[in-house]
Amino acid sequence: MLTVYGLRSSGNCYKLQLLLELTGTPYRWVDTDSANGATRTPEFLALNPNGKVPLLVLEDGRRLAESNAILCFLAEGTPYLPTDPWERARTLQWMFFEQYSHEPYVAVARFVCRWLPADHARRTELPGLLERGAKALDVMEDHLGREAFFSGGRFGVADIALFAYTDCAADGGFDMTRWPCIVAWLARVRAQPRFSAMVA
Repeated sequence: MLTVYGLRSSGNCYKLQLLLELTGTPYRWVDTDSANGATRTPEFLALNPNGKVPLLVLEDGRRLAESNAILCFLAEGTPYLPTDPWERARTLQWMFFEQYSHEPYVAVARFVCRWLPADHARRTELPGLLERGAKALDVMEDHLGREAFFSGGRFGVADIALFAYTDCAADGGFDMTRWPCIVAWLARVRAQPRFSAMVA
């Protein structure tokens, strides 16, 4: 049985839940409230010295961190990860884009808007987060004007990675009506068999 340590309201953790549900893979979820110090305990740090979730623990005790690395491991041998080298590389390109150009702005804007008080100093970051996040969404919109998905031309792990925080981007102040191709793609992802939504 796979064990996942995660925070259900985290997009990075939700990615794993979504893929596991889509594939029908049995797993055990351990709620780990990273926002309130659960990843800084000696017990958790012994599992992941980086002190972050999600964390995957295999039945034999091996551990894997970093959401997109875990996605690729879980998707190996399934239709969600292309076997063709070029299509796999295109998929990885979008997963790297998600972590470097998308998540740091779209996800952080959501965090600032949803979890920080109105007078918090980090609220001053919002204009910059919205500007950079919009640029990432523009890149996605352009791609979706030509292709239906991000994982080598079909639905797969890159779509799961990008869906997690894009689906709740409005929580961070993004007006999604600006990106109609993204809105249509979000609907295509939600229409996948065994789709499971993120817990708010």
